[in-house]
Amino acid sequence: MAYVSVPKDLTHVKSKMLFGLTKRQIVCFGAALLMGLPLFFMLRGSVPTSAAALVMIFAMLPGLLFGLYEKHGQPLEVVIGQIVRNRFTMPKVRPYQTNNLYAVLERQRQMETEVKAVVQKAKRRQAGKAVPRRKAGNSGHHPQV
Repeated sequence: MAYVSVPKDLTHVKSKMLFGLTKRQIVCFGAALLMGLPLFFMLRGSVPTSAAALVMIFAMLPGLLFGLYEKHGQPLEVVIGQIVRNRFTMPKVRPYQTNNLYAVLERQRQMETEVKAVVQKAKRRQAGKAVPRRKAGNSGHHPQV
């Protein structure tokens, strides 16, 4: 009886299209061929064939690497982007900072007490001012000043 091994994590399984290659690999290999073969045929007449083949290999190498290389499930362009970001755009020293929820709650409590103090102070000022009385002959609703 034949046994087939089934991977435990099915997210790592990639669908194969042609000759056991993924779509990404087919596109990258095609781009490498479109760059390398014309270059080889142009150089073959002016330089030795081995030199033209070597130039063709170096011209096709980026396409092959972009199609094949993966590190921790990430393609080469993502890895290169992370390296560039970490080396050139991010600060060299990145201190560890935590989000202290207790400090946030303490600041909130302090702000609330300050707001209450301002409101109470305004109420005391309001209570200290006497509202002028109405004159006997004035029947209006607003006091005259």
